[in-house]
Amino acid sequence: MTSRRFHVERVRLSRLVAAFPLAAVLLLTSCTSSAEIEQEARSSDVPSSALVVDTSPEQADRVRTDEDPDAAALVPTDIAEDGVLRVGVNGAGDPPLGFLADDNGTVVGSEVDIAQLVADGLGLELEVVNTTWESWPLGVQSGDLEAVFSNVGVNAERLQLFDFATYRQGIMAFVAAPDSGLDIADAAGISGLSVGVGSGTNQERILLDWNAQLEAEGKAPATLEYYVSAADALLAIQSGRLDTYLGPNPNAVYQESVGDVEVVGTVNAGWPNTTYVAATTLKGNGLAAAIQASLQHAFDDGTYAETLERWGLGDEAVDAPELNPAVAS
Repeated sequence: MTSRRFHVERVRLSRLVAAFPLAAVLLLTSCTSSAEIEQEARSSDVPSSALVVDTSPEQADRVRTDEDPDAAALVPTDIAEDGVLRVGVNGAGDPPLGFLADDNGTVVGSEVDIAQLVADGLGLELEVVNTTWESWPLGVQSGDLEAVFSNVGVNAERLQLFDFATYRQGIMAFVAAPDSGLDIADAAGISGLSVGVGSGTNQERILLDWNAQLEAEGKAPATLEYYVSAADALLAIQSGRLDTYLGPNPNAVYQESVGDVEVVGTVNAGWPNTTYVAATTLKGNGLAAAIQASLQHAFDDGTYAETLERWGLGDEAVDAPELNPAVAS
């Protein structure tokens, strides 16, 4: 298919109290004719409230806003003169955050849409660079990327090097095979398990802290398995090689809704404190303040809420964008 839309039962997060659900990942494989027929049959039974994930490169239904002169006036001179906002988004994931469209080259998803709102408000053209989680810090520090919209959580260490403008709650989720029987609420829940995680992430820090706690209590720590791609972790879960994977909540909720995995626990990315997902820029260059102002414009005119609802992320909305929120060290 050159374009397809996955109809997915929307999974509400009301049962995930104060949780930052995690993510798993969908493999966007090409459909055979029979698979397409099966998909259409399933779609006919999907309720009208179902989330529609657009995988087309055109993204005709993307929500847009207009320029906010006050926000545009805050853009650093070099970026304003260039007229382009160059942002990094990890396109190796799955709906709804950042993933490759049907052309296998265009990065689309909720993170791209938020970046588009910011660029619109600043009167700039959006340029999306497909980046990896491991490479975004160097990309920002080198100037190759002017900002990153890639589910980056604010923490004390990152605040030393980068500026942030928040736009979503930072929730992580544990996913496992359906009917695994797992229930992970704290360190005790991962004792003795094999747990997949991305290197250099907030969730890795949490798991390392939990392992230290388990060892101090004389309990078996979890075995951490590192994955660059959440899709690989999903395959490992499905094959029984991995007990659970800790990743972003939006991916986890989506993956659960299509039946590939089950959310078995959640944790805030800032555990034991609270943190948020934010646009990330080089510290001190002034761009984060412009982004915050542009986000506020999108909050005020309703396009921020529309964008989150488009991708089924309304439950992760924040009340207002915040510049460099205070976090516990």
